[in-house]
Amino acid sequence: MQNRFLGSWTALYDRFTMTAICDLPAAELAARFSRGELSPVDLARACLERIDAAEAKLNAMYRLDREGALAAARAAEARWQRKAPLSPLDGVAVTIKENLYTRGDPSPIGTRANDDAPAQSVDAPPAARLREAGCVILGKTTMPDFGMLSSGLSSLHGVTRNPWRLDRNTSGSSSGAGAAGAAGYAPLHLGTDIGGSIRLPATHCGLFGLKPSLGRVPVYPPYIGRVTGPMTRDVAASAMLMNALSKPDARDFMSLPYDASDYAADLERIDLKALRIGYLAEMNFGLPVHAEVAAAARGAANALDAAGAKVEAMKPFLAPELLQGMEHFFEARSYQDFVQLSPEKQAKVLPFVAEWCTWRAKNFTGRDVMAAYHCYVALREATTRATVPYDFVVSPTSPILPYAAELPSPNDDPHNALPHIAFTVPYNMSEQPAASLNWTHSADGLPIGIQVIGRRFDDRGVLRLARALEQMRPAQRDWPALV
Repeated sequence: MQNRFLGSWTALYDRFTMTAICDLPAAELAARFSRGELSPVDLARACLERIDAAEAKLNAMYRLDREGALAAARAAEARWQRKAPLSPLDGVAVTIKENLYTRGDPSPIGTRANDDAPAQSVDAPPAARLREAGCVILGKTTMPDFGMLSSGLSSLHGVTRNPWRLDRNTSGSSSGAGAAGAAGYAPLHLGTDIGGSIRLPATHCGLFGLKPSLGRVPVYPPYIGRVTGPMTRDVAASAMLMNALSKPDARDFMSLPYDASDYAADLERIDLKALRIGYLAEMNFGLPVHAEVAAAARGAANALDAAGAKVEAMKPFLAPELLQGMEHFFEARSYQDFVQLSPEKQAKVLPFVAEWCTWRAKNFTGRDVMAAYHCYVALREATTRATVPYDFVVSPTSPILPYAAELPSPNDDPHNALPHIAFTVPYNMSEQPAASLNWTHSADGLPIGIQVIGRRFDDRGVLRLARALEQMRPAQRDWPALV
């Protein structure tokens, strides 16, 4: 009774001081749960209230499980009271991207063509790990059709909007996760990334997003370059989440051997003066780098240099034919999915996506598809060769600022839909860990992230360098207040 009273008083105090419970960092929430100052039920209710207040503006949630979330929160509350939490994240609220299977929920992959998708019978590995850790799953976040657009536009879900400016795009494909994170729907969010789908919404929504090394976080079904990773407001929360997500699951036949390292431990243990860091300012292909984006990346590089790291300018390594080949690879993959749909279902796919994956791929020969695959192999080699001299690489995450909310891609051209992923897609193919950290904001208040890339398997190193940069970056703006 005393703990519940104290928790209620703390909740009121936080509201009075303009710090809502759902805006507290995950580490602080865990500490308050442990001390009995706050209850997971208080957090779940606060998150649901935030969603109710902002969702009509943002459209970030596909499904919301109120009763399931409150039941999970009550179970977590009881475990904390018994001093027997399942993990430090027991009772901390989380959202999960729509394409990550959760038992009892359909997974239509963002498209109205799958609006009759059946409920899944089992959790995908990331969802299973979160339940085992005691996390309170609030629901599923939105994504664009088939996850193949860096946009918040979906034929099934509609337009997901950026909390920083409602007329701006979240990017994607983890669009709902990006919006939910910036709006404070929960402290933790899960996205997926095959060409930038965690990092791009992270940069456009002001979050920290980690694309782990391929296989570090087991997924199902696995695929070339496809990973699941955390999207949070701070680096420490993502590190805590990695401790749960990285646990093994035999369903992922591409997963790495389990590494029981504590990603959250010694997060600030890094010797910057011992590091050789590459600074990649341009790719010289795709969309040109916006002046404010370039200034942000340069500022991060200068901060590392001032801290004693050896920072060296890198030459662009992404040849135009390699990015073109990767686009062909993605087109062929999506076309294979598209042509298996009935004509009635094909008509429900977002027209932009239907045109993008058919206009060229419908005429591909076997040689064309193999040429696209060879571009994937060549891109992997080029990326590794360019980055291997360095402990880490720093670059822009996206070359642009958030674009119009209703657009399916920055240049609204289905015949050239992916020119904005030049800084992100190489590391999916090379399987290296890469993260986006908000560095600053544009003159009109839009977030600008910088990308941190590590050597293959060095996920802990990326988290540690990101944490160091988090402490060096300019003063941050308050999170957008939609309520």
